[in-house]
Amino acid sequence: MSNKIVVVEGSHDVQAIKRVFKNATCLITNGSEVLDETKSMLKALAKDNEIIVFTDPDFPGERIRSKIHEIVPSAIDVFMKKDLCISKNKKKVGVEHATDEDIYNALYPYLNGSIERKSDITMRDIRDFGLNGNTFSKKKRDKISNKLNIGAPNAKMFLQRILMLGISKECLKRMVDEINEQDR
Repeated sequence: MSNKIVVVEGSHDVQAIKRVFKNATCLITNGSEVLDETKSMLKALAKDNEIIVFTDPDFPGERIRSKIHEIVPSAIDVFMKKDLCISKNKKKVGVEHATDEDIYNALYPYLNGSIERKSDITMRDIRDFGLNGNTFSKKKRDKISNKLNIGAPNAKMFLQRILMLGISKECLKRMVDEINEQDR
């Protein structure tokens, strides 16, 4: 069985995770540049380990996430809502500012549960469900994204994240139907 390695931005993130998951294995990127040494290490680790990306819900965090996926396309993304990661003085955003409970809720399914990530959704389904291509698409996408804690992605990134999470076509349709019902 492979080990699971959580990739984070800094040492404070590791401290926060280890408060909740004492035996978690973490790898620090030390910022959004992602050094060549870190890239090489990730590539080697990905051969025998599951890579979990748990970066901050901001632009640098998304940049790191993107760079990691260039190296390890199979990396698993775990997201937190931005409002759960705001510092007490309201000036910083980061995983290290989340409560232990929120970190637990975000990571538990990936560190202790089994992950089923198969999905049959296509970009055509995204359009057919009204999540791309019309006036209210972004609003609907944002509601579903908020519910799933996947940030506020454009349609293409939304599809990628839905696929990573293994959301089925039926499940996505139910979510869209709920939103349509609420908006009536």
